[in-house]
Amino acid sequence: MSHDSTAAPEAAARKLSGRRRKEIVAVLLFSGGPIFESSIPLSVFGIDRQDAGVPRYRLLVCGGEEGPLRTTGGLELTTPHGLEAISRAGTVVVPAWRSITSPPPEEALDAIRRAHEEGARIVGLCTGAFVLAAAGLLDGRPATTHWMYAPTLAKRYPSVHVDPRELFVDDGDVLTSAGTAAGIDLCLHIVRTDHGNEAAGALARRLVVPPRRSGGQERYLDRSLPEEIGADPLAEVVAWALEHLHEQFDVETLAARAYMSRRTFDRRFRSLTGSAPLQWLITQRVLQAQRLLETSDYSVDEVAGRCGFRSPVALRGHFRRQLGSSPAAYRAAYRARRPQGDKQVDGDGAPGQSGGPGSLGPAGLPPALHPDGPVPMQTRRTAASALSAAASASASSAENGREAYATSRAASLPGQRSAP
Repeated sequence: MSHDSTAAPEAAARKLSGRRRKEIVAVLLFSGGPIFESSIPLSVFGIDRQDAGVPRYRLLVCGGEEGPLRTTGGLELTTPHGLEAISRAGTVVVPAWRSITSPPPEEALDAIRRAHEEGARIVGLCTGAFVLAAAGLLDGRPATTHWMYAPTLAKRYPSVHVDPRELFVDDGDVLTSAGTAAGIDLCLHIVRTDHGNEAAGALARRLVVPPRRSGGQERYLDRSLPEEIGADPLAEVVAWALEHLHEQFDVETLAARAYMSRRTFDRRFRSLTGSAPLQWLITQRVLQAQRLLETSDYSVDEVAGRCGFRSPVALRGHFRRQLGSSPAAYRAAYRARRPQGDKQVDGDGAPGQSGGPGSLGPAGLPPALHPDGPVPMQTRRTAASALSAAASASASSAENGREAYATSRAASLPGQRSAP
């Protein structure tokens, strides 16, 4: 599944500056980047396949820093172009970044910002999303990255609305993908957007990959606990909360389960995640409602009850504040945009009719959380991922160096869909 923006009219209306050309794709490489991710846009946009009906792009391979650039296995690469070549590109792709904890070179960030200002489409594959975030291009936008790094992205850049469920996110002029092979999905989506389904299908056949994958990253999630909070007692409490979202409980209940006073619990929770526990809990209930609206035919009133809201009015208020849409409008938009081949999943994890109790898995959770059928509830890594990802929902401003690039838009979209 992809997250495809329909709420970015400004992005859709952007024009390329005179020196930029739509068919020119610049791929920005850095030392230490993995060779697989780096090779994806080179293969998709750099090989002439016009004999197969794939329109030709013009590829510019650019070094984001002084070379030679080292990559997987100790290989050294020399790029034919430097940062100056980005000024001609209609699309700039950052396939990877070497470290999720270190900042990219400022010269490269300036070049990316300038390209965006001049109307270029900016693409981050896998950890390349960290470069786009550092440039300020993801502020206020939905984005994704490799599921393993999604909590870190959300914590380091709290104004980015990180969705670790998606294979890729298209927000108009800024696009991001999940890890490794999901870069192929996003590159095919770009070809499909530029030249249609037939061209994308022809390219997929040449690459020997499906033209469009269904589902998201959830089936690949490691369900153990990430190292940074693996031993923290709050992870157990969060795991319990995620398993019982269908029940009504408050932050005091969570504090009691952690054997802490409310004040201590609030302080510890915030220091660990950057988010207040009440805001985190509301966000998780809204996400649960979002999944139920996507995967079942329960009424809005029933969804409210199954997500622990005290009333449908409470659900509608929180849902609109976080997603910019009413629950009913969100469901209608989601279903209108879902490919016809997609089917609801019944309680046994098999394709079937939606709606009714059969549409839910264990503990009232939608089977979309468990693509391969019923499995145990979220374990401690899911709890930790939710802890870190919650930070993006509570912050409202970016660092000074990125504030100028904060984009005014709703926190999310009135619908998710697979790419058209």
